[in-house]
Amino acid sequence: MKEGYTIRDQERPHFITCTVVDWVDVFTRKVYRDVIIESLEYCKKHKGLVLYGYVIMSNHIHLIIQSKKVNYQI
Repeated sequence: MKEGYTIRDQERPHFITCTVVDWVDVFTRKVYRDVIIESLEYCKKHKGLVLYGYVIMSNHIHLIIQSKKVNYQI
C-alpha cells in the first residue's frame, strides 16, 4: 500500500520527512545516525542524489534533496 505523496517533478528540490514507525527514538544512537549518513553519501556518489541539507532528529529525518538523474517511471 502506497502512502504519502508522489514526487512527479524529479528535476526540482523537495523537502522530505521520513519517520520511524511508532516514533521510536532510534537515532539517539550514533550507530544508527551513521548508517543514515553513510547511505546519503553513497546515494550522492552513486545514485545522482543532490543533497542540499538534512537534519536527523531522535525519531525522524528532514531532507532537502533533488535527483540529478531523472527517472520518469511512476
